[in-house]
Amino acid sequence: MRPSLRTTSLSFAVSALAVGLLTGLPPSLAEPATPSADRAARGLEVRTVARRLEHPWDVQQAPGGRLVVSERDRARISVVRNGKRRTLADLSRSVWVSGETGLLSLAVDTDRRWLYACHGSTKGGTHVRVTRWRVDRKWRSLSGRRTMIAGLPATSGRHGGCRLLLERQGPALVVGTGDAAVGTNPRDLDSLGGKVLRLNRRTGAPMPDNPFAGATGNRRYVLTYGHRNVQGLAQRDDGTLWSVEHGSFRDDEVNLLVPGGDYGWNPVPGYDESVPMTDQSLPGEQQEAAWSSGDPTIATSGAAWVSGTRWGRLDGTLAVAALKASEVLFLRFDAAGRLESVATPRELTGLGRLRSVTSARNGDLLVTTDNGARDRVLRVSPR
Repeated sequence: MRPSLRTTSLSFAVSALAVGLLTGLPPSLAEPATPSADRAARGLEVRTVARRLEHPWDVQQAPGGRLVVSERDRARISVVRNGKRRTLADLSRSVWVSGETGLLSLAVDTDRRWLYACHGSTKGGTHVRVTRWRVDRKWRSLSGRRTMIAGLPATSGRHGGCRLLLERQGPALVVGTGDAAVGTNPRDLDSLGGKVLRLNRRTGAPMPDNPFAGATGNRRYVLTYGHRNVQGLAQRDDGTLWSVEHGSFRDDEVNLLVPGGDYGWNPVPGYDESVPMTDQSLPGEQQEAAWSSGDPTIATSGAAWVSGTRWGRLDGTLAVAALKASEVLFLRFDAAGRLESVATPRELTGLGRLRSVTSARNGDLLVTTDNGARDRVLRVSPR
């Protein structure tokens, strides 16, 4: 049986989560009538702000108009300013690169000039870890390397997705992980794979209001479990946390995260990908997706909430990048987390595989392409 949810103690899950617990969690897209796609959204301007990249996995804004970009296979962190790129750190000697694993997500704490990165590692055995550095005032060098959490499972590098998010209120660092293509990982509370984790960004300790904080072992870090391969994390203005993950051959998912929630991926025995992404035949309660792609998947990835009246009808939507579909979906959810509409603006099609979506300070969106060569960072703004 799944432990009871501890919803009141978590600062990020207040109003919308309470409504969700009273009315039932958001249904999947298959249950209600499918909302119509809105391709008549307000026009967008798409500008290239960085070129000649290779598999850029993430982009984050740093002080002074700088952008910080990670490249998965090169294991390189770059700073881009006024269209010019320079290398902040070459981590190729310390980052394990294999398949889907390498130098992955970034997070920037501007108050302390801390830079976090999620990456593959062979130190102490092959795994994925989260590392933090201090950046100098001119954003030219890193120092004070510290491991925040290690031991995220890895095998061949498959399903090594690792997304970072700094909560806006409080000291929490949220980490979304992949299941390493090991069937038992997602629902094993003492495995860090197939989870959303929550730890103190200063110390690396589990957050004391996590749902299993009173236990021992790795489960103290666990916020939610039963995930396949978390690719995106985003925090809504109401404080709720949302994840995006890859499906198998069906059902990419966007999930409203409920503390202690089981999201139902259990591909056992072996690694049986014919099972449902959210398997309601499992013991206990499984949380249905707020949105799912159905069959086939479109390979959803990074996500960010869109904010600002200048965005028109896209204001308040969740922008989700899609690799296989080569588009950005703008998903509108009501206060309880129920899907209302889906928009796919034509300006964000035809650009190839799109990996990451993050927010600039002025409300623009930053998007990375992931085509393997001549990749770019794009800046998207409403006209």
